[in-house]
Amino acid sequence: MSFFLIPMEAKILVGGQAVIEGVMMRVPGAYATAVRKSDGTIETKRSDFTSVVEKHPVLKKPILRGMVSLFESLKIGLGTLQFSADIAIQAEEESQGKKPKKENKFLSALTMVFALALGFALFGVLPLYITTKLLNIERQVFAFNIVAGAWRIVFFLVYLWLISLMKDIQRLFQYHGAEHKIVYTFESGQDLTVENSRKFTTFHPRCGTSFIFIVLLSSILMFALIDSVIILIAGTITLPMRIVFHLLLMPFVAGVGYELLKVTASNQQKRWGRWLSAPGLWLQRITTKPPDDAQLETAIAALKAAFGDKYKDYIGQTFIATAVE
Repeated sequence: MSFFLIPMEAKILVGGQAVIEGVMMRVPGAYATAVRKSDGTIETKRSDFTSVVEKHPVLKKPILRGMVSLFESLKIGLGTLQFSADIAIQAEEESQGKKPKKENKFLSALTMVFALALGFALFGVLPLYITTKLLNIERQVFAFNIVAGAWRIVFFLVYLWLISLMKDIQRLFQYHGAEHKIVYTFESGQDLTVENSRKFTTFHPRCGTSFIFIVLLSSILMFALIDSVIILIAGTITLPMRIVFHLLLMPFVAGVGYELLKVTASNQQKRWGRWLSAPGLWLQRITTKPPDDAQLETAIAALKAAFGDKYKDYIGQTFIATAVE
């Protein structure tokens, strides 16, 4: 994979995520989700969106903007994922001759809360618990967090590998690959067609997978500093104290990771930028798969729907590093 620069007039960043049998694309001022239905048609849903950062300039400050972006992305992501899940459930019920049920918002919210709690328990609590019980290095904050961080990364890699074996997840990862190819096509200034998008790679430096991995790495240093402050103030540190403070300060750690991702993604033409991006790009060998043409069409539909009537105005208006295979 190599990177080249397309000198255009403006810089317009687009991004998105894979959903169940579809793709969500986010552009300045809006986002849209396109889902491929069982009958082959594509259903789209577009929503206008203005970040709270645009309304309150103080939130544009480094780290703060990352914290806000994390919350907004999580909210949008969960909503669009639910939209795609509702379509899939409706199609399954119709195929079985059942009357589609109304969405149970409370049950959906409860499921999401449980999933988030399970994720924190697996990647947040368990590494701390294992390190505390196996090693007597609680007050050696850097050594402790290096070990706990290593466990966290191992759990994350094993988790990704295990879910990648599931057929439904493999489909999701194909749509993830389609999202990246279409983003690259747009960033190169080319028209959004299946033919144009085929030549681009599925690995993108601004991917959420890369962001998670950068957060995992940066959290080692950040949590070590946090633990040092706790010991300085309280005179001691315990497992419950670590769990509580790490949970409360996770948005701050994510904000630091966001800044690191922006730096590495905007310096892909430099050797050090490619080195810093390399682990996240390697990880995308698990989380992205080559899409078929129908999946590329779905991703194109999502991005065009997100831009709406302004789509033609934006083509060829970017200035960003673009990758080809």
